Amino acid sequence: MDYKNDIEEAKKARLNAYSPYSNFQVGALLRCKDGTTFTGCNIENDGIESICAERVAFTKAISEGKKEFESIAIVGSKKGEDPIEKCLPCGYCRQFISEFVDKEFKFILEDNNEIITYTIDDLLPNAFNL
Repeated sequence: MDYKNDIEEAKKARLNAYSPYSNFQVGALLRCKDGTTFTGCNIENDGIESICAERVAFTKAISEGKKEFESIAIVGSKKGEDPIEKCLPCGYCRQFISEFVDKEFKFILEDNNEIITYTIDDLLPNAFNL
């Protein structure tokens, strides 16, 4: 599958990030097995917990009744910079995502114009729920 379009849509979603504290903008495009897509961006706050782009995309999808997921494209960089280096999900997101995906689910990242994919096993080996 050509994931370039998913990366481009994640880049668009990234522009909606609210990140006044880190100035790091993340965008994600979640693809469901039926082809439906949901985007997300990171949303920071001055309190205890900010929300990562990946979890925003998943919660939007789940709240709309989606339960089967194929892949998620993730991009991120400092505000005003092009996202050229891979942006891996944080540990909290990896554990959160593992609740809802199977072993074939793909994480799609771009690193210097090269598309790289990972599975949940690559990013969260020996997870207790997979």
